[in-house]
Amino acid sequence: MTGDRDRHDGHGEGQGGCDGNHGDAAGGNGGSNAGDASRGTIMSRRNLIRWLMGGIGGLAALAIGLPVVGVLVEPMLRGMPLEWKPVGPVEKFTVGATQEVVFNDPTGEPWAGPAAKRGAWLRRDSTAHFTAFSIDCTHLGCPVRWMKEARLFMCPCHGGVYYADGDVAAGPPPKPLSRYPVRVRSGQVQVATVPLPIT
Repeated sequence: MTGDRDRHDGHGEGQGGCDGNHGDAAGGNGGSNAGDASRGTIMSRRNLIRWLMGGIGGLAALAIGLPVVGVLVEPMLRGMPLEWKPVGPVEKFTVGATQEVVFNDPTGEPWAGPAAKRGAWLRRDSTAHFTAFSIDCTHLGCPVRWMKEARLFMCPCHGGVYYADGDVAAGPPPKPLSRYPVRVRSGQVQVATVPLPIT
């Protein structure tokens, strides 16, 4: 009788041990699920923060960039009137000679000072005919120089060279020098201040 009781007690203890193992396993699974949920919540918060920071950065860049774009685009959108600017009396210019002239650029702002000035190379081809070339190289806009002895326009910045008629002779310029319309009125040579192509 004592042996039977001991066997029953052992069997009960075995079942209790199994139940304890099952409980531990269940508790382990619950802890794993809770950890996964916690990590998912943290990742979701991080993603949300990233999206918010990216959105704030984009709005800040837009707020800074819009005024700059407006300043650059506005002169091109408004209709720039053709203005004739006097650059000197006819007798100031010798037939066959090319010389630099300066005039006010209507696209400049009143407060721009010297930056509102624009230069051109003016040549008197004959008694009544003049040609005005833009001083800006068509490569990157650097000022070109007229080399009298070589009869060439040269850009000292990047080696651009133009013939006397403004056509490209050598170097990186993609196209000839731009030209301004010229006329003579009341003994004064006048250059039309038109917006030049952006290169």
